[in-house]
Amino acid sequence: MTIRASIFLSAALLATAGTWGSWQSSLAEASHIPGTKKHRIVYHFNGSDDGQHVKKASAVLTNIQNNVDVVGWENIQALELVVHGPGLVPFLKKNITPEVRGKLDQLLAGGMKMGACQITMKRQKLTMEDIIEGLPPIPSGVVRVMELQEQGYAYVRP
Repeated sequence: MTIRASIFLSAALLATAGTWGSWQSSLAEASHIPGTKKHRIVYHFNGSDDGQHVKKASAVLTNIQNNVDVVGWENIQALELVVHGPGLVPFLKKNITPEVRGKLDQLLAGGMKMGACQITMKRQKLTMEDIIEGLPPIPSGVVRVMELQEQGYAYVRP
């Protein structure tokens, strides 16, 4: 290694070491700074890769509740869960579990909105009678996610 490379490397290491402590402490505070911004968030759920759609839905609803717990409803302008594809399975009347229903009811009571993809419903031959209450139809789940992102919503797909 040349002297020039050694000096450059030493300077880079010192600069990194100097900022490490402040970077580390900012990580601890990075969860949320109250009152700084009203958040708009869209959660996108289209099922589970391993076919465990109900288990994944429960986990997604827990993620959303954790988001709310850290940020606070008072700092959320809008929160929406868009469901399509196999993601509809846990939200069918015949499949809904008490755990998923309880988590969902709590979030809906707080102000979360939801939407069920009508394209998916048509392909799966589902009617509104098959879907749980609180999950209104939307023309397209993917288009809804796109529209919300265009409006500046933070996109989360757990």
